[in-house]
Amino acid sequence: MKPAPFEYCRADTLDEALDLMAEFGSDASVLAGGMSLGPMLNMRLARPAAVIDINPVGELAGIGGAGDGIETGAVCRQADALDSALVRERVPLLAEALPFVGHFQTRNRGTMGGSVCHADPSAEIPLALIALGGAVVLRRKGGARTVAAKDFFEGIFATARAPDELLTALRWPGRSAGTGYAFDEIAQRHGDFAIGAAAAAASVAGDGTVTALALGLGGIEDRPVPVDLSGFVGAPADAETAAGAAALAADRVDPIEDPKASAAYRRQLVRVLGARVLGRAFERAGAPPC
Repeated sequence: MKPAPFEYCRADTLDEALDLMAEFGSDASVLAGGMSLGPMLNMRLARPAAVIDINPVGELAGIGGAGDGIETGAVCRQADALDSALVRERVPLLAEALPFVGHFQTRNRGTMGGSVCHADPSAEIPLALIALGGAVVLRRKGGARTVAAKDFFEGIFATARAPDELLTALRWPGRSAGTGYAFDEIAQRHGDFAIGAAAAAASVAGDGTVTALALGLGGIEDRPVPVDLSGFVGAPADAETAAGAAALAADRVDPIEDPKASAAYRRQLVRVLGARVLGRAFERAGAPPC
């Protein structure tokens, strides 16, 4: 199939992009990598009056330090983030998640901001952002705001972005001393959309007890979700704690059901993947092997 007719608008500067967003609002789709938008246009699942191409806006393409963490621009290529020494050094969870994102051909074109704005519940980049407590920077003509990742995703392909707002950057908290990170997923084939994915961050004290614990889940509900595991602070950083925390997470989720997997299967994935990534995070934080 071919797309329905639309007006192509090339933005060469951020100001031009914001002007176009104000002009077209909900009648526009933003073109960044196009890995999702392209097929949606061709299948006429998306029928915008205008497509606003933000690829020429150079200030949206970089990776830079932001305090102890980093900030990735909206059109930063996934391949560039994967190759970035700054990402590996400061945000190891993102570095571990990125090889699961599609294939190298799609990562060469796909963008960090595009993945987050598309809001596929199985996507790895939104999950990593949720697990780390990151944030989304939104700009509109005459204003800007920052939205916590946990508040940005509202459902399948649904976000808190207003029609005249443009996602300009993602803010990633940096790694902390004594903290380990881990990511894993289950898919029919590597590079496919995840049936279930889990991302963990665990801080461990010198005596081997947990001081902070975060677990994010993707592909399980209609959006990436964080799980409150604060009740395990003070517990030993061992296999029993990892299994117990994963079991609690499995009890708290409300899994979706689709042709790939039943709700019961996804709940079991939470138990298995949750225990796996939490155990790895404990070890990477300095705890004895689980």
